[in-house]
Amino acid sequence: MNIIDNWLSSTFQDFEWLLRIFISALLGFFIGLNRTHKHKPAGVKTYMYVATASTLITIVSIQSVLLYAGVREHTMMDPMRLAAQIVTGLGFIGAGVILKDGARVIGLTSAAMIFYAGGIGIAIGAGLYTFVLFSFMVTNLFVWVGEWIEKRQTKKTNTPSSTLLEISE
Repeated sequence: MNIIDNWLSSTFQDFEWLLRIFISALLGFFIGLNRTHKHKPAGVKTYMYVATASTLITIVSIQSVLLYAGVREHTMMDPMRLAAQIVTGLGFIGAGVILKDGARVIGLTSAAMIFYAGGIGIAIGAGLYTFVLFSFMVTNLFVWVGEWIEKRQTKKTNTPSSTLLEISE
């Protein structure tokens, strides 16, 4: 009976690690849909890969500590050391997305979203689902509100009535 319990326990634990990778890929995909819809260079695949890779690296880091921490006497292992390197790599990728053309700067949102997708991947890899889902909902809510406000402002500045008033004066 103990063998079966151990097998079931390890199987469900492995399933959770796989679920973390799936959730990360799914959320990265949804983040990328926003950028693809806006015809940005970094789209569905980019964000899905960033989120999933970040999750995978975080899982490897955590699992490595669980597997190898007690192998040698006085072994010191930090499970978030690899996650810190993810942040550095994401900064490098994000910097490559940002372009400057005179006074105009483009790509800042794409760079921020790549960084965000990496953060989601790290958090999912660490099993912090509540924080991920809350941050995902909050950021999407504010993006939606911001886009709604931008559309309203664009409509106000492009109304024919303002040009008619200028002509009649």
